[in-house]
This record gives sequence, structure tokens and C-alpha cells, in this order.
Amino acid sequence: MRERISVRQICFILIAYNAASKLLLFPTTAASSVGNALVFTALFNLVLQTLIIWSVSFLSSRTDKSFFELLENTFGKITARIIFGFFALYFLVSAIVPMNEQQLLVHDSFYDTMPSLTVFLPFFIFAVYAGVKSFTNVGRCADLMLPVFVLCAGAFLIMSVGEADFTNLLPILTQPFTKVAGFSVSTLFRFSESAFLLMFMGHYKYKKGDAAKLTISYAAGGVVVIAIMAAFYGLYGALAPTRSFAISNISVFFPVIGFVGRIDLFLVYAFDMVALFAAVLNIQMSVHCLCKTFNRNWRILYSVCINAVLITVTFLANNNYTILQKLAGDWLWIPAVLFAYLIPVLAWALRRKTR
Repeated sequence: MRERISVRQICFILIAYNAASKLLLFPTTAASSVGNALVFTALFNLVLQTLIIWSVSFLSSRTDKSFFELLENTFGKITARIIFGFFALYFLVSAIVPMNEQQLLVHDSFYDTMPSLTVFLPFFIFAVYAGVKSFTNVGRCADLMLPVFVLCAGAFLIMSVGEADFTNLLPILTQPFTKVAGFSVSTLFRFSESAFLLMFMGHYKYKKGDAAKLTISYAAGGVVVIAIMAAFYGLYGALAPTRSFAISNISVFFPVIGFVGRIDLFLVYAFDMVALFAAVLNIQMSVHCLCKTFNRNWRILYSVCINAVLITVTFLANNNYTILQKLAGDWLWIPAVLFAYLIPVLAWALRRKTR
């Protein structure tokens, strides 16, 4: 049976998972690289990816076939499997940075001293379990995570906006254009949700107006990212690069915190749960692609193998986080451009009618 997911659930993914995956280290790295121009880098990438999201959504209105079926109908089954094999590898690589940021958030926000690496290993138990789940389960999880995300994001903005000095964002456009553009390109891999939408094609029933709903949902998640990044820089200004995680530092100046303590940490815990589901979505997509590649529904085997690779990367990157983040910024934009920007547009050239 074909895996099913609803348009509503995809919209929730494009709102909640989209924003949650960008609000861990991205605000800090943006502030470190381009200063008060951080919102413009996010805005540029958001507009570009939103256009690609609309392209894939509109393509769904022109066919009820999945992306694999379009490839198979155009190039044949063997070529379609090979392409999905590359997508599986792409999603595996894309899971590395979110996984690493999860580890850093756990160590930085939830422990007073640096814990041992074994503290993070339960993540992989959950990741193996989540990796075997179908799109139907992915959608149900999105139904649960959206209210959590809305509550947390709303609370973070309420706690921070009143205390922020938005003049820290002025004067605008003073950073060199080449510097801002270069950082925007290097962070394209963080704005790559169109690859997920490409995998969802054919697994949901398209109705009139759904392309607009999907596009607006993605844009809405991006606006939340920009708003929190602006509040974060408004609070800390030039000191923003010294604060590792925006979500765990954005509410510390809220007056109530001084009387009752860090109650905002409960929000950080809840928000991290949304970011966790966003991170494992890459693993679930990689498993899905491997099922298509080998034409075998060995989800448990695929999930175990993928997580074995990620565990290996975790041990190799332990205490080498800066190097990993630099490698991601230097190289991950290349596969992102191919799999999340170029291929979704080229998908319009695929044969949508049966031979």
C-alpha cells in the first residue's frame, strides 16, 4: 500500500520543522559572520526556497504520481532507483548537522558541566525507532508538534520583544554585499525543505488551493525564524556571537525570570522536542529512499545502518564541533543546490503521462 500523508500535516511540517531546525545554531553563526545583517541572509534564502516550494507544490497539481513514478515513467526503473539512491545519501548527509546541533544543545542547555558522550546516545535509540516509520506516522507526529511549536515560539517572542533594542539592527545594509551573499550561499543547506516535499509528492491527495497553502505555510515558518533572529540580535547586539543557542538565551532578560528562576527552560525542553522530530525526518526520508532503491521494505535494516553511520560521525566529531560546522558551511551547499533547488525545478520536465 502507498504511504499516505495529508496536506494539512505537510503544512505543519513546513511551519514547525522548518523553523525549529533553523533556530538552534543558525542565529549565532549568522551573527558571527554578518553581524546585524543576519536577518537579510535568512530572508534571501527564505524567498528563494519558498519559490522552489511553490514550484513543487504546483507540480503536484499537475500529476497524482509520486516523484519515483515520474522518474520511472521518464527514465525507467533502474535509473529511478539510482537517483533515489543518491537522494538517500543526500538525506543521510543532511542529518549530520541537525544531529550535531542536537548534541550541542543537550550539552549546553541541560547540563552545568560538559557531560560524557554517552548522555547523547539515547538519541540514536529514538532515531532507529523513528526511521522505520511511514509517512503516515510522520504526519501524525507533525499534528502533535505544531501546537508545541506555536506555544514555544510565541512564548519566546513575548519574553524577548519587550526587552530587545532593535536599534542594534541599524544601520542596515552596511555589511559588504559579497560577505552577506557568500554567507547566504553557504547556508543554503539549511533551507532545503523542497527535497522533503519532493518525496511527499503522490502520497497526498491534492485539492485546489493546496499549492498556496503549502507555500504560505513554509513562508510563515520562515517569518518566525526571522522574527526570533531579529529579537536575538536586538537583545545581545555585538555580543550575539558569544551566545551559543538563541532559544536558550533569548528569554533570560524577561522580568519574571528574575523572580521565579529559569522557567523558560521548560520551553527550551519542549522546543528541543520539535527540533528532534525535525532532525530525524532526514533519517526517515533516507530510509524511504533506500526502500525504493533496493525495492525491499527492510526499514529496520536501513534505519540501523544509517544510524550506525551517524554514531560513527558523532564519535569522530566529538570535541571537533567547530570543524564540522565549517565543513558544513564550505561544502553542504553544493548537494543542497542540486537536490533541493535544481532537481525540484527540473522535475517539471519529467513525463507526467503514462507511456
